[in-house]
Amino acid sequence: MKIRPYHVVPNLPENIRQLHEISMNLWSSWNWIAAQLFIRLDAETWEKCRQNLVKTLGQLPQDILEEAAEDDSFTANLDRVWLALKVYLKMKTWFSEKQTDNADMRAAYFSMEFGIDVGLPIYSGGLGILAGDHLKSASDLGIPLVGVGLLYQQGYFQQYLNSDGWQMERYETNDWYNMPVTRQNDDNGNPLTIHVDLAGEQLAAHIWKVIVGRISLYLLDTNIPDNPEHLRKITAQLYGGDSDNRIRQEILLGIGGVRALDALGIKPSVFHMNEGHSAFLSLERARRLIQQQGLSFNEAREIVWSSTVFTTHTPVPAGNEAFSHDVMKHYFVNFAEQLGLTWEQFYNIGQSKSNGDTFSLTILALKMAAHCNGVSELHGVVSRGMWKDLWHGLLENEVPIRHITNGIHTRSWLSNDMDNLMLRYIGPQFIEDPHNQKLWDRVDRIPDLELWRVHQIRKERLIFFSRKRLKKQLEQHGASVTEIKGAEEILNSEALTIGFARRFATYKRALLILSDPERFKKIISSTSRPVQFIFAGKAHPADNQGKELIRQLIHFTKDPVIRRHFVFIEDYDINIARYMVQGVDIWLSTPRVPLEASGTSGMKAVANGAINVSTLDGWWAESYDPSVGWAVGSGETNGNPDDLDRIEAEALYNLLEKEIIPTYFNMDRTEVPRQWLSMMKHSMKKLGGFFNTHRMVMDYCNKFYIPAHNAGKKMQSDNAAKARDVAAWRDGIKDKWGQVQIWSEQSGEESEIKTGDKLPARVKVGLNGLRCSDIAVELLYGSLDADGEIIDGKIMTLTCENKQDGNGIFSGEIPCVTGGRQGFAVRVRSDHPDLVHSFTPLLMKWE
Repeated sequence: MKIRPYHVVPNLPENIRQLHEISMNLWSSWNWIAAQLFIRLDAETWEKCRQNLVKTLGQLPQDILEEAAEDDSFTANLDRVWLALKVYLKMKTWFSEKQTDNADMRAAYFSMEFGIDVGLPIYSGGLGILAGDHLKSASDLGIPLVGVGLLYQQGYFQQYLNSDGWQMERYETNDWYNMPVTRQNDDNGNPLTIHVDLAGEQLAAHIWKVIVGRISLYLLDTNIPDNPEHLRKITAQLYGGDSDNRIRQEILLGIGGVRALDALGIKPSVFHMNEGHSAFLSLERARRLIQQQGLSFNEAREIVWSSTVFTTHTPVPAGNEAFSHDVMKHYFVNFAEQLGLTWEQFYNIGQSKSNGDTFSLTILALKMAAHCNGVSELHGVVSRGMWKDLWHGLLENEVPIRHITNGIHTRSWLSNDMDNLMLRYIGPQFIEDPHNQKLWDRVDRIPDLELWRVHQIRKERLIFFSRKRLKKQLEQHGASVTEIKGAEEILNSEALTIGFARRFATYKRALLILSDPERFKKIISSTSRPVQFIFAGKAHPADNQGKELIRQLIHFTKDPVIRRHFVFIEDYDINIARYMVQGVDIWLSTPRVPLEASGTSGMKAVANGAINVSTLDGWWAESYDPSVGWAVGSGETNGNPDDLDRIEAEALYNLLEKEIIPTYFNMDRTEVPRQWLSMMKHSMKKLGGFFNTHRMVMDYCNKFYIPAHNAGKKMQSDNAAKARDVAAWRDGIKDKWGQVQIWSEQSGEESEIKTGDKLPARVKVGLNGLRCSDIAVELLYGSLDADGEIIDGKIMTLTCENKQDGNGIFSGEIPCVTGGRQGFAVRVRSDHPDLVHSFTPLLMKWE
C-alpha cells in the first residue's frame, strides 16, 4: 500500500491568524497571557492536548475559531498579547546595552535534553529543566545564543503504576506536525540534512527548529527515510537503548550538532557543553580546524580549549558516561586518523589514572574546555575532589573547576496569582529584572493577609488537582467505586502541606520521612494540627532500586490511617511540578550529602512562598540560614550511611514536631500565622533574587562566555598565529621539562621569625634552556600540622631577579602574620601570557 502524506493546518480567520505565530513561540510558556487565549477558546481541548498550543489549534472545531474571530473582546485580547510578543522581541536587552564591546559573541549551548514546556516532551528531569530555563533567561537577557539537542520521537517515558505499585513505562509517539517545531529546509525546499559516520555507516539527520522567545533551539532527528531502521531509532527515546545506542546519540549530538550549525550558516564563537553528553563536539571542532586551516591537532586544540565551556552536573564518578576501549575503537579509529593522532594518543584524551581502561566523556570535556564549573558551591568542591587526578600536583582548591550555582526562570514557575501579586507591590520591572535584589526586598510591601490569601488559593488548586489526578489513577488501576469516590475526600486545605518530588534514586532518600511509621502516623493523623504529604517522581527505567522505593511508598499509603493524608501523583512532569511548587507549604528534600549537585525544585518553591526543609546539600548548603527554612542534620558526610540515615530521620521528625508544625499552626486571632509568613517573606527576599537563571546566565556570560569568546578570537586571529605559537611553546617546553631543577635557600628548619616580619625566600631554577618567562615559580606557605604538612596554605609567585649560567634566580618575601610552626614549599610550573590558565595540560614540579 502506497501512502501519500499531506499536511493539514488550521484554517484561521484573517483577524486571528496571529494565534499561529504565538503558538509556535515558546515565549508562551512563561507568559500566562498567551496560554489564556487558548484556554479561553476551549479549556478542555487545551488540557487534553497537554497544554500544547499548536495541537490545541489543530484540534479546535472550525466554528469555535469563527466565533472567536467575531468576538471583539477576544480579538482585542489577542491584539494585546500579539503586541506584547512583538515588543518583547524588539526591545533593548541587558546584553545589547551592557555588552556592546562583545556584540559579535555568539554561544552555542548543547544539551541532551531541554525541558521548556509540557507540550514539547523532550526532557526527563532536572538537567533538561535547567537547560530550558537557561534558554528562557538567555532570551530575556538578549544573549546571542543558540541551543542544540536531539528530537526524540518518543521522548522520555510516561509513568504509570501497576496494582502492586511497581512503576511501568509507556512511550507515546510525538507528532512533530502538531508541536511547536519546524523542519529546516535548504534553498530548494528540501529538508536540510547533515551526515555523520558511524563506523562506516552514514547516518543522516534532519534539523528542526524550536523558537524560545528570541532564542533558536535546533534539534536533530534520525527518524527519516534516508536511514535504515536501526539508525532511525537513534533518536527514538531519551536515554533509551543500550550503551551502543547511547554513544550513537552522543556522537550525533556532539559531532552532528557542530555540523548542523555549520549547515545552518551559524558560526558560534563559544561552545557550551551542558554535561558530558556532547563532549565529542570538541573533537569535531578540532577536526574541522585541521581540515580547513591546515592546523595540527595541538594547534587546533588551543582554539577549541580556549573557547569551550563545560558544566558538570554529576557528583559521583559512576554517574559520568564512559565507554569501553572496544566501543570507542569501533566508532573512532578513523576519526583519530583525521585528527592526526595515533590511537593511543586519541584514547588518552578520555582517560585519567582513576577511570581504569574506559573512555570518559567527562574527562574528555574537562581536558578540552578551559572554562569548567560545577552547579553549586558545594558541588564545585566535590568536583575538584573527584577530578583532581587530572591535575596531579595542584592543590585541590586550585583545580580549575569553578562553580556557578543553578537557578530557575522565575516567571516560568511563578503562579499566575503570585505573579500578579508581585507585579502589584514590586512593580513591572520585576518582569525584566527578577535577579534584582532591590526588587525582591520589596516583598515586605505585600500585606500579610494578601500573601496568605494567594498562597491558600494555590494550595486549594493543588488539592483539587491532586484529587482529580488520583481519581484518574484509581480508575486506570481498576479500583472499586468506593475507592474512586474516596479520592474526592483526600487532603485538607487547612493542613500543613508538604511536597516531595524528584527522581526516585536511592541517594535522594524519598522514604527517609517514613523511617518510623508509627511516629509518622501520629504526625499526620492529628485532628488539631493536620499534616499531609504530596509525592511525585519517576525512577529511571533501568533502576529497579528506585522502582522498589516507589512500590514501598504506594504500599505504605494503602494504610487506612495514611490514605487521606498522603498522595502519590503519577507521571511527574512540568505541569505537576508547577502545581506542587506553587501550592505546598513545605518543600522537602532529603538527599544524602554531598550527592545532590544542586537541585532547583526548592528554588521554584521559594518563589511561590513555600519554605524549604532540606539536608545541607546542593544549593541549600550555601543558601540556608534559620530565617529562611530548616536544615535537616549538619551536612555530615563521614560515617556509616545507615547510621547517618537514622540520625537525619530523627532530626527530621524532631523538626516537624517541635518547630515546623507548631510554627505553622501558631495563628493570631485573624487565623493568620504571622511567624510563618515572616519566614515566607524572608525566604523570598533573601533567595529569590539570587537563585534564578537570569543571575546564573549573566554569570555564565560574564565569567565564561565573554572570556571564552575573546580568548578564542585571539587564538583564531591572523590565521591562528597565536594558536600555532602556543602549541609550539607547549611542545618545546615539554621536551625540556624533565631536566628542570629547583633549589631553594632556607634560613634553617626551625628558624624563629617575629610576627609582622617577612621571611626572604630565594629560589634557583635550572632552566635547561627555558626562559624565565616560560615558567612561574611559586611558594606554598602556611601553618604546619602535627605531621609537618602545610594546612590552609596560600600561594605566592616569586619574581625573577636575573638569569645566571642557565639558571633563573627568583625571590620574594613571605608575610609572617600569625605565630606558630609554619613552613613553605616550592614549585615550578609552565606559564604563558596567552593562556586562559596554565593548568591544562599541567606541567609542574615540586622541590
